[in-house]
Amino acid sequence: MTTPVLVVGAGPVGLSAALALRAHGLPVVLLEADPEGRERPGSRALFVHRETLELLDGMSPGLALEITEYGSTWHTKRTLYRGREVYARTFPPPTGTPPFTSLRQVDTERFLLTACRDAGVRFVWDAKVTGVRVDPAGVTLTDESGRTWTGTHAVAADGARSAVRRELGIPLEGTHGDGFHVVADIADIPGAELPLERVFHYEHPGLGGRSVMRVPFTGGFQLDLQCRDDDAPEEYGSEDAVRRWLPAVVGDGYGERVLWVSTYRFLRKVAASFTDPRHRVLLVGEAAHLFPPFGARGMNSGIADAAAAARAIADGTPDAVASFAELRRSAGLFNSAAAGTALEHLRPTRSIVRVKQRAAAALAPVLPRCGAWLEHAPYGPRHGSPAAAGRKY
Repeated sequence: MTTPVLVVGAGPVGLSAALALRAHGLPVVLLEADPEGRERPGSRALFVHRETLELLDGMSPGLALEITEYGSTWHTKRTLYRGREVYARTFPPPTGTPPFTSLRQVDTERFLLTACRDAGVRFVWDAKVTGVRVDPAGVTLTDESGRTWTGTHAVAADGARSAVRRELGIPLEGTHGDGFHVVADIADIPGAELPLERVFHYEHPGLGGRSVMRVPFTGGFQLDLQCRDDDAPEEYGSEDAVRRWLPAVVGDGYGERVLWVSTYRFLRKVAASFTDPRHRVLLVGEAAHLFPPFGARGMNSGIADAAAAARAIADGTPDAVASFAELRRSAGLFNSAAAGTALEHLRPTRSIVRVKQRAAAALAPVLPRCGAWLEHAPYGPRHGSPAAAGRKY
């Protein structure tokens, strides 16, 4: 029997890695700590960008169309400053692959899981990895019940608290921002859906000057509230708290439509290495890097990692894995810096930034580029990583 490649983690990045490996004709065993049929709440990563859709379609032809037919692609961007609109643009419907589609992460995972099963990926559920042994011939993984699996390589897609990364002794390096954000999923009201548009409010007057963003997804929308450094999470980040501030953002009637509430902080961390010294284990996704949601760098960059990891493993040489590790770490550092640029705009540490925002808002009616700057700045640079071979992530 041919020795398989082991993938750890059945999130969107691990599923993409398994699918990409199968596209290269390699046998795959995917180990997941949770039981089969688990339910993962919350929209989490919403955006699947065009570059990612193209990667997925290369792994499984037709997959991009399935995802985009289910997802939502909105055509209007709108930005307000203290309740006054400073930017609005509506784009024509795209031809071919859209620039992005928006759907809950659990739905993206559902499409990927089906594609993996169709491609012949072998799944092992309830397999929480606790041990990693690397030798010149391959990798052996052990789970908490003592079961072992051996592979030529292992792709670690087991998330921010990666057991594989911990066992290899590879640290995450970087920073975390002050303050926190509240993210909430709200279901649409049938027959009274809000306009299909992304709206960002700087210093919303109904929220005491806190900024908030609304992003549609299929079946509802996500709200991201930027809290102040001295706010208490329970005052804004519980379901009851969301019901209190929700009418100021979207009007009445949504109090019973709250699906999920969570909080997060801006983390910007990148692994010191994306592989082990023997080049047998490859780190991808949140096992390799942590980025804040603004800019949609997390899942999209993780799927780019997964595609690159599969190519390197299919090449079959240590040099190919070393090249993967260098290039994807460079992309990770770029994305971390880009997220830092966005963070400085969203949570300014210098008063000059707020002065520039106020000035741009005042000038936006006569100088459209000022409104455009306010629109684009919260998401970081628009160009892509030079390490990503012409792609965004």
